[in-house]
Amino acid sequence: MGATTGVEVIGPRHERYDEILTDDALAFVAGLHRAFESRRRELLAARKRRQEEISAGADLDFLPETRNVREDPSWRVAPPAPGIVDRRVEITGPTDRKMTINALNSGAKVWLADFEDANTPLWENMIGGQLNLRDALDRAVDFSTPEGKSYALKDDSELATIVVRPRGWHLDEKHILVDGERTSGGIVDFALYFFHCARRQLAKGKGPYFYLPKMQSHLEARLWNDIFVHAQEALGIERGTIRATVLIETIPAAFEMEEILYELREHSAGLNAGRWDYLFSIIKTHRTRGRDFLLPERNAVTMTAPFMRAYTELLVSTCHRRGAHAIGGMAAFIPSRRDPEVNKTALAKVRDDKARESGDGFDGSWVAHPDLVPVAREIFDGVLGERPNQIDRLRDDVAVKAEELLAVSDAEGGITEGGLRSNVNVGLQYLAAWLGGNGAVAIHNLMEDAATAEISRSQIWQWLHNDVTLDDGPKVTPELVERVIDDELASIRETAGQAFDAALFERATELFKEVALADEYADFLTLPAYERMP
Repeated sequence: MGATTGVEVIGPRHERYDEILTDDALAFVAGLHRAFESRRRELLAARKRRQEEISAGADLDFLPETRNVREDPSWRVAPPAPGIVDRRVEITGPTDRKMTINALNSGAKVWLADFEDANTPLWENMIGGQLNLRDALDRAVDFSTPEGKSYALKDDSELATIVVRPRGWHLDEKHILVDGERTSGGIVDFALYFFHCARRQLAKGKGPYFYLPKMQSHLEARLWNDIFVHAQEALGIERGTIRATVLIETIPAAFEMEEILYELREHSAGLNAGRWDYLFSIIKTHRTRGRDFLLPERNAVTMTAPFMRAYTELLVSTCHRRGAHAIGGMAAFIPSRRDPEVNKTALAKVRDDKARESGDGFDGSWVAHPDLVPVAREIFDGVLGERPNQIDRLRDDVAVKAEELLAVSDAEGGITEGGLRSNVNVGLQYLAAWLGGNGAVAIHNLMEDAATAEISRSQIWQWLHNDVTLDDGPKVTPELVERVIDDELASIRETAGQAFDAALFERATELFKEVALADEYADFLTLPAYERMP
C-alpha cells in the first residue's frame, strides 16, 4: 500500500478507471485532504455562522478589516496566461465524451469543462470525465452514435482551451475515503485533473486552468490558493502555473471581489458573473428577511434590474482595475430546429445581452450551445476587433455602494400562477434528469442546470415562508404547491408519453417536496440529492 495507506476507493472500478485512480494520484489526493480538509470544514462552519447573523437582521457590507486591500492601488493579478489571453466566447458543458469533442471543436476560445452545476456527481460521470479530458489532450478521444455518426477533434490550433470547474466546497466525494473520512469533491476533481493533465497542458503551450464555484469569502479563495501552492510544489511545477477564474455567484462574494482577486493574485485569471447562482444566493441568503428581499418570479428578473447592474458594473471595474479578465454570464437558449420564430425572438435577446456585456467592458461571455458561439463572437468581435480583451478599459466611472447591491425590492415584475407552475415544472424535470445522471438538461428551449433548479425550489420556499399571494390567484400554501405539482406531473407525463419514467419522477417529486416545502431550508438541493445517488 505505501503511499496510499489510509485511502479507500469504494466506487466501482470500471474499464480504464485504474488509469485515473493510480496509487500516485490517490496519494496526491490524500496529501491534499490531510493538509486542507480541516480548513474546509472550518470555512463551511463560518458560512453557517454568517448566515445566522444575516437571518437575524445583519446586512452584508464591504469588510472594514480588508479596506487596505481595496484602497491599495499598487497590486495587480498575474498577467493573462497562454491560451486564456483572448476569452471572447466561452462554452460550458459537462465532460461526457460527445460534449468534450463538440465543445473543443465549437469555435469558442475556452471550454468550461464542468464537474459542477452542469454535471451530476455520479461516480461514473466524475471518473469518466477525467478520462475524457486526458484522452482529449492525448488526441485519443472520439465518439460514434448508434446511428453511425462520428465525432473527432479538429487540429489543435482550432481547439478551445480547457478550463475545469471542480465541485464547490460544500460537496463531498463519498466514493473516496481518506483515513475513514469522505474527501472534498472539489479537491478530488482538482487533484485528479492536475495530477494527470497539468504537464499535458504545459506540453501544448497552455496550462492547468480552473473555474472556482460557489465561494462566499476571500478566506475560501485563500484556501484554494494554498492548495495551488501545495499542489505545484508536490509535483515540481513552477509556482503560478495554475490560473483560476472565480465565479462571483454568491452575494457575500460580491462584497469581497477585490479581496478574492488579491488572495489568488499570482494564480488569478479573473472573475465571472455567474448570474443564475447569484440570484439563487440572493434568495437563499435573505430567505427569511421579508418583502425587502422578495424577488419576482425567475423569468421576470433580467440583467438590467438595478441590483444586477450594480453587480456586473462592480465586477468589470474591479477586474480591470487589477488587470484581470471580467467574463460575462450565460446565454442559456437552446436553438430549436423546428420553430424559427422561437429562434428569432430568443436570438435577438441573446444579441442584446451580449451587446450589453461587451459594451459594459466584459472581456468575454458564456454560451451553452455551439450554435450560439458565432452569435456571441460576432458581438464581441465588433467591440474588441483584433484586441484579445479590453482589460485596459478601467471603468473609473463606476462607484457601487452596498445598498445598491442589496436593492432587490427595486426589481420589476410580479409573482403569478404561471411563475409558480414554471418553477415546479422545471424543478421536477431537472431533478428527474439529475437523479438519472444528467446535469445539463434542455427544458423549454433553455439549458437548465443545478443553479436554475435551485432558483425554482428556493423561490417557492421563500414565497411559502413570507405569506406571498399570487398576483392572479390565491396565497401560496403547501396545499396549493402540492396541487400544482400534481398538475405539472400530469402535463409532463402526457408530453413525454412512453418515455415517461414513473419511478424516476417519483424520486424527483419526493426530493422536490423536501427542498421546497420543508420547514428547514436545505442549503443546496444537491446535498440530499447526492445521498439518493449510488
